[in-house]
Amino acid sequence: MLPSGFLFGVATAGFQVEGGFNGPGEPANNWSTWERIGRIEPSGNGVGFWEHPEESLDRAAGLGCNSFRLGLEWARVEPRQGVVDHDALDGYVRIVDGCLERGMEPLVTLLHFTHPAWLGEEFWLRSDAPGQFHRWVDCAVGALAGRVRHWVTINEINVLALGSWLLGAFPPGRRMAFGDHAVAIDNLLVAHVDAYETIHRARPDAVVTTNNGCASAYDLDRLLTDLLSARSLGVDREDLDPWIDERRAEHDARVAVPSAGSGALLERLVRRGIASFSPYGSAPSGRRVGRPVDPGLRAPRRVVDAVYASDHDRTLDTVGLDYYDPMVGRHLRLPWHRSAGGRRWEPARALWDDVPDPAGLARWLGAQQAVTPGPPLWVVENGLCNRVRNGRSFPRLDGWDRSRYLRENIAAVVAALDAGVPVGGYWHWSLVDNYEWGSYEPRFGLYGVDRHRGARGYRWMETDAMGGDAAGAYRRIIAGLRAGDRSVLGADQT
Repeated sequence: MLPSGFLFGVATAGFQVEGGFNGPGEPANNWSTWERIGRIEPSGNGVGFWEHPEESLDRAAGLGCNSFRLGLEWARVEPRQGVVDHDALDGYVRIVDGCLERGMEPLVTLLHFTHPAWLGEEFWLRSDAPGQFHRWVDCAVGALAGRVRHWVTINEINVLALGSWLLGAFPPGRRMAFGDHAVAIDNLLVAHVDAYETIHRARPDAVVTTNNGCASAYDLDRLLTDLLSARSLGVDREDLDPWIDERRAEHDARVAVPSAGSGALLERLVRRGIASFSPYGSAPSGRRVGRPVDPGLRAPRRVVDAVYASDHDRTLDTVGLDYYDPMVGRHLRLPWHRSAGGRRWEPARALWDDVPDPAGLARWLGAQQAVTPGPPLWVVENGLCNRVRNGRSFPRLDGWDRSRYLRENIAAVVAALDAGVPVGGYWHWSLVDNYEWGSYEPRFGLYGVDRHRGARGYRWMETDAMGGDAAGAYRRIIAGLRAGDRSVLGADQT
């Protein structure tokens, strides 16, 4: 049922769980100004992972996980330009050793949306950004390559650029800056290619990826993977643009998009808007494009140079994907729409109202493998959100809980395996309720956190935030599937 070496894990990110950032005397990252001016809720102590990692590692190992995903925080290791905190670096070495001691392969992320504050909020628009990132990668990989085989270079390049320069959700908070979005994507991809090469020089048997957040708009998701895979699929450099056009058409044919309503309109607008500024291929109208909106920035094609100059035909050893709700059109809602915990003015759906679609995960895995045969696939993130506000937990409007979500989504992974799709791992987001990019209201943890009680200003709960035994459900699923028992994916497990 499961291939040899299949990895079951939980996913975390340093800034979201460690605590100890952006306060007086603490390392500062690119979210520090937003915290200081009150634009977002302070990250505070997270869940204390930096000071007490054994609590998380013990719980993950107790679930039966044989992998643990963690992030290294660049700002903690290099709080000031050119000054490496070797004690902090040694702290990450100890955490990695703690994973190995508990029988869990560490999956290490080198950048998870954050970078040191001294680089500035617009860092990824700078032409020297890949070079600056190389210094950090060289430092981290030099310390850990002997212990770590599995790596994520940059988490969700597509979401980082989208949130920073199109939606205004991440610092610098820009909206609809299409040209800058394209430049950031280009620099991030160049940085990934360089990090891939650096890791493989230090550890030839490494497994390296970058994980996209699944999105139905080609230029927000699959385009990035295609650029990194083009050489391995026999695409000559001079044929890249028409090939990207063909891939966009193939992707759109594979992804079911609503044909009517506001969701369909949003889907069409996003597809047309993003593709119109794509430096790789044609706009939907057939008009050749290749230059960002901002005339002061050249057309971002540095990643093409990097890909075709690489020592490797494909700078992805596995295709990583984060699956929540990929259908862009489903994220538009009318103002004052009903939501968990009350109505919302925002014209976008909240995380706790995302539509679960396990069948879509099986289709997505199959489609990814069909268009890029060869490398295995990893589900690097997959999880269900509910809302907790001022200590009150709100049920989801659709009635879903995490036990059902785990069963049905992991059943989708098993269905993909049955169909011959080479899935090599599944990491649930997340082990514990954590800081969700500006707020503690969205909760994704297998374990809940009571942020109003406890000696540290919080305490771990034995249930999830909805009062369910999500951790127990995951434990039973892992043990059952390893024993060849599919019944653990049934609806009535207790």
